[in-house]
Amino acid sequence: MSSMLARASLRKAALRNGEWTACRRSFASFALPFQACNSIPGQNHQRIHPQRHIQRRWQATAAHAVLETAVHDPSALSQEAIVDNLDPKDAARLEKVRNIGIAAHIDSGKTTVTERVLFYTGRIKDIHEVRGRDAVGAKMDSMELEREKGITIQSAATFCDWVKKQPDSVTGEMKDEKYHINLIDTPGHIDFTIEVERALRVLDGAVMILCAVSGVQSQTVTVDRQMRRYNIPRISFVNKMDRAGANPWKAVDGINQKLRIPAAAVQVPIGVEDDFKGVVDLIRMKALFSEGARGEIIREAEVPADIREFAQEKRRLLIETLADVDEEVANAFLEERTPSPLEIKAAIRRATISLKFTPVFMGSALADKSVQPMLDAVCDFLPNPAEVENLALDRRRAEAPVKLVSYNSLPFVGLAFKLEESNFGQLTYIRVYQGGLKKGQYVTNARTGQKVKIPRIVRMHSNEMEEVAEIGAGEICAVFGVDCASGDTFTESGLGYSMTSMFVPDAVISLSIKPKQTKDTPNFSKAMARFQREDPTFRVHVDAESSESIISGMGELHLAIYVERMRREYNVEVVTGQPQVAYRETIQEHVVFDHLLKKQTGGAGDYARVMGYLEPTGQLGENKFQQQVVGGTISEKYLLACDKGFQASCTAGPMLGHKVLGCSMVVNDGATHMTDSSEMAFRIATQQAFRKAFKAAQPQVLEPLMKTVITAPNEFQGNIVGLLNKRNAVINDTETGPEEFTLQADCSLNAMFGFSSQLRAASQGKGEFTMEFSHYAPAPGQLQKELVAKFEKEREARNKK
Repeated sequence: MSSMLARASLRKAALRNGEWTACRRSFASFALPFQACNSIPGQNHQRIHPQRHIQRRWQATAAHAVLETAVHDPSALSQEAIVDNLDPKDAARLEKVRNIGIAAHIDSGKTTVTERVLFYTGRIKDIHEVRGRDAVGAKMDSMELEREKGITIQSAATFCDWVKKQPDSVTGEMKDEKYHINLIDTPGHIDFTIEVERALRVLDGAVMILCAVSGVQSQTVTVDRQMRRYNIPRISFVNKMDRAGANPWKAVDGINQKLRIPAAAVQVPIGVEDDFKGVVDLIRMKALFSEGARGEIIREAEVPADIREFAQEKRRLLIETLADVDEEVANAFLEERTPSPLEIKAAIRRATISLKFTPVFMGSALADKSVQPMLDAVCDFLPNPAEVENLALDRRRAEAPVKLVSYNSLPFVGLAFKLEESNFGQLTYIRVYQGGLKKGQYVTNARTGQKVKIPRIVRMHSNEMEEVAEIGAGEICAVFGVDCASGDTFTESGLGYSMTSMFVPDAVISLSIKPKQTKDTPNFSKAMARFQREDPTFRVHVDAESSESIISGMGELHLAIYVERMRREYNVEVVTGQPQVAYRETIQEHVVFDHLLKKQTGGAGDYARVMGYLEPTGQLGENKFQQQVVGGTISEKYLLACDKGFQASCTAGPMLGHKVLGCSMVVNDGATHMTDSSEMAFRIATQQAFRKAFKAAQPQVLEPLMKTVITAPNEFQGNIVGLLNKRNAVINDTETGPEEFTLQADCSLNAMFGFSSQLRAASQGKGEFTMEFSHYAPAPGQLQKELVAKFEKEREARNKK
């Protein structure tokens, strides 16, 4: 019923459109006298524009009709309907906006490509290279650590304007069109995968960069999986075409076979390796050469004769691939008609936006060649914000899905996707999905219900910022003075929408950490709190048993970077180490005890005698205390003290000082003294009896076994099974699929330290694993001896002090 009402609303809006056309004709008849009336000298008449009033009324009605459909029946509202009902001013603005990310494997040239994009768009005046070879470093690597190590650690946002030449829709003449590009450069290391996750969560398209030598690599597969998770259309750019061994067709085949997405080259290289000069545009069949000091001039020429035949063959392959994914090209193919360049471009755009195809471009960012055609492709083939479907959940209607509409006239909805600490306080990056955001506006945090004022809005350019008064739907900005968490949704008051946050992977490695000097504890705590707020994959907790602070993250490099940042940014030196394993202690035999505590001092002494036995419960569960005293030889209050003494002994076992499991103590006799017996005496006597009997009952150390689930491509199964065998793991189950296998095993927690790095090495970075506690089992005999000897040595050292 709701969908019928929504469609009716849209029909009414369309009728009003016709009504508006009729009104325009009627206004023409009295527009002149009306204007004359407005221009009478000496009269202070208010100027009225009836045409604008009617237009605003129609636009508001159309927007309201679309909003009704978006709320009640989002599936019935197509993106085409949203675009068709856009305010003409909004439509013109959004058509020229692109929100894109640069993502790829480690060292594929993401930051180098971004540096060229900023230079060619006029955003920066000079090009600087990664690793700060010229003591400056790439613009997007603003952190000192990034420039030292030559890697991207945090995703960095910027914006630029690209002037593209394209034919006029009416005259066909070439004219300049300015496109506004919001760009996020992401890290390649899997340790910083959350930066890629949150960037892709809010972007509309992406440029996936591949190395011409290596093709599809392990992190390329991870990035592909992340793009699929958020339905991100992508174009592919094969970089490093000037390197020895460059082979772009290896990359194209890798996209088709390993990533399983149809791909075809839309360019052919003119020369490779040191002879790489430019590319042939297969759509228009023109050769493009990069000239000038930094390749800033693109010269068009005819296709060289030596590669013309090869280019035509690749063009046929492009059309064949498009025919498989686009109906209009398929029809032309069946009619044995060659599609025109405009038809090919339109088909590539349709197929790319519908996630059925990725066009492949080629170039070398470091050699300043063929980057501008990739920028043209971003404008031609990636969607604008109005063409991308974005859903929210309406909490007032049991979290029913609602389609967000990129109209400025509708209530504001935005998502905080990244937090940073700056000199001016917390900087919150926000993607605006619906409505506009103005300086001084009040918005509501959907998670907390708190109403906050937006004091300042900026556009980010790496670590620089440019202040703006307002931001429109579909844009990305940053705000100051808003206290929130990463993934929070902000809306106008009364709009009960909430957006799904980004996917946060589980931590795979942990370290114990503490400040080297006690005086640094306040700064240490500040750093921990800030890093947790900024990075959802960085987690901190205090172990209940060892009282150690434990940090967890995505890899050794991930945690090492935070340790180094703590030293540089907070001047805190820390000590890290393996976390203590929560071992347990138990017994295996039934042992009888008879213990007497007799201590005489100047006044009242201590006297308590306890008799009974200690035995295993049969299950590694709770410890049990029982009293079977007959004849009242020990009074009730002393038996309660015995129980407390037993429970205290079980919290710190005699072997390692860890908790005791599966132990039962029965007190069946004893003796008291009229003046010297006390509750404390019986408590101490029970603890002493427990320690003595425990050591005689064949004590045993138990270690935690972790249920470990490993997923990796089938070709690495032998390597991974070998890794587990070295750790004495018990493999419980293996499932082998067409491409990947899943293995379940029980493995000692102590043996799993450092496993993440070894798994990545054994599977070329493609393996993933999760761990959770399974149960306790006896530790190997040699390990037990080592642990007991270490504990005794530490106890002796403490006693000497």
